[in-house]
Amino acid sequence: MSSPIALSESSLAALHHLREKREINTVTLRYADVPGVLVADVEGNLTHNELMRALPADEPRLVVHELSFASPEGTRRHAQLLIFWMPPDASEEEETYTAGYSALKEYLADVHVHLTARRADQLEYRRLVALTG
Repeated sequence: MSSPIALSESSLAALHHLREKREINTVTLRYADVPGVLVADVEGNLTHNELMRALPADEPRLVVHELSFASPEGTRRHAQLLIFWMPPDASEEEETYTAGYSALKEYLADVHVHLTARRADQLEYRRLVALTG
């Protein structure tokens, strides 16, 4: 994709809400009708199961999710994840969403856990916890 990626005002506000106010733990983004513009699709405080239900089976999404878990020592921890949800039925949109994923990696430079998932089992809770290190 040759055009630059832009974050809409709604997506910027949703990401700010997630990162600064911490009242929500998940923002999903999708491309708007305007080419190259990512908009907020879902903004909420989702459990892992709710997150899984929020991902469409046939459409890609970019997800910023604050994962809460307990360390092996029993302390509560949190880690932000950047997830590129690319189900097989949406492969024709992969190049476009890859550009958005790369742009979000740059914008969210302090998010260190990035993953691409093509199937729901790749987002299994224990796997996500293991990825946080």
